[in-house]
Amino acid sequence: MSAASVERPHDEHPLIAEANRLMDRNPGYRVEIIGGQLLVTPPPDGPHARALTTLMLPFITAGLHGGETEVLQGVGLWLPTDTEDYAIPDLVVADSDFDDHLIENNCYDPVCFRLVLEVTSSNWKTDLKAKVAAYAEAKIPVYVIVDREHQRLHILTDPVGNEYAGHRFHSPGQQVTLPDSIGAKVTLDVAGILRAGQPRTAG
Repeated sequence: MSAASVERPHDEHPLIAEANRLMDRNPGYRVEIIGGQLLVTPPPDGPHARALTTLMLPFITAGLHGGETEVLQGVGLWLPTDTEDYAIPDLVVADSDFDDHLIENNCYDPVCFRLVLEVTSSNWKTDLKAKVAAYAEAKIPVYVIVDREHQRLHILTDPVGNEYAGHRFHSPGQQVTLPDSIGAKVTLDVAGILRAGQPRTAG
């Protein structure tokens, strides 16, 4: 699906205009602007998609989709870090009235996001560094990273400035219960999620 047209004149938002051109020319690629820099991510691989589906299930089972909140993939999040900054997290838990919080360019006010989640790909450093700072500045209460590069799950909470005061690492074999602030009790099986995010070998 091609990006929506920018509400303001292109000369006022040249990076967004370029981001939209890139998305139109490269279907399936994710284009974001973080810290005033264009970030282009190739389409995700199959294990990335499988990890996302595996992750959605406990959120939906806990009742987080269809009531006060919704569980969504690929929803734009407007960032306060620069005049044109926005991100497109892999998965979010958002207030059900998020449609009322559209800001620009198919991106929504961070106030309606209770949790954002990223499954790392080839650009894993962005998820572990640039997006940590960006989501903290946006005051996203909970940021979850499925770190396929290092085979662990990160749970970041309590944003302060451009950092999270709480940052816990979890390894396979652990069960992780997310903060109640997301709206329901959700427990994640670290091993199952990381296994879903790995290529399956024949045999």
